[in-house]
Amino acid sequence: MPDIGKRIKEKRIELGITQEDLASKLGYKSKTTIAKIENGTNDITQSRVVDFANALNTTPAYLMGWEDSESQSIPTLNKKDERDIAKRLEQTLDQLESDQDGLMFSGEPLDDQTRELLKASLQNSITIAKINAKQKFTPKKYRDKK
Repeated sequence: MPDIGKRIKEKRIELGITQEDLASKLGYKSKTTIAKIENGTNDITQSRVVDFANALNTTPAYLMGWEDSESQSIPTLNKKDERDIAKRLEQTLDQLESDQDGLMFSGEPLDDQTRELLKASLQNSITIAKINAKQKFTPKKYRDKK
């Protein structure tokens, strides 16, 4: 994952953001962590890649090196995609709740708030997977030219 550090550094410099500023935006105590990430000494988790992308006004796919330029358009979801996502979400939740013990966290049944947070997280994950699939499998001649 050394390329991600290089891309983070390039975007940071392009935006005129210091390591201190980026560290502050992301909740790190000092610029040392940012420096280590940029030179490839430290790795970052997937969830932090999203945070870095947001802080640097780019996409996680660009930072990860999955797309060469940021100008690639993100596919939009149509009504059928939204129905597919809702159906998949309900199937996933039904499977989780049909287990013998049901959904539990730290040995306790999930409260309504935690259940809603889990549902939102699953919906977000399914949506991202759908968008990634559309990007990957849509033939170039059908992609929007922007």
